[in-house]
Amino acid sequence: MESVPYLIGVIAVMTAATFLTRVLPFVVLYKVADHPLLRYLGRFLPPVMMVLLLIYSFKNEDLFDKGFLPELAGLFAVLVLHLSMRNALVSILGGTGCYMALIQLGGFA
Repeated sequence: MESVPYLIGVIAVMTAATFLTRVLPFVVLYKVADHPLLRYLGRFLPPVMMVLLLIYSFKNEDLFDKGFLPELAGLFAVLVLHLSMRNALVSILGGTGCYMALIQLGGFA
C-alpha cells in the first residue's frame, strides 16, 4: 500500500487539474463571453450531446425484445417529466428511478 503523503499528493494534483480544467475556459474566454457563436453553442450543444448519448446507449438494443421495456419506460418517463416540469434533475432522477424499479421489481433482465 502506498504511503499517506503520496496519496494526499496524488489527490491534490488531481484536484488541481480538475479545478484548472473547469476554470480555464472562463478565464481565457471572459472577453468574448457574449459572442454569438458561444451563446449558440451554449444553447444547442447540451441537447445535442444528450441525443448523441441516447443514440449510443440504444444502438445495440433489440426494439422488439421484452428486455428493452425498462429502457423505453425510462426514456418515456424522462420525456414526460421534462416536458411537464422543465427540470433536468427531476427528469433524470425520475427516468432512472423508473428504469431501476422495472429492472429490480419487474424481472425483465
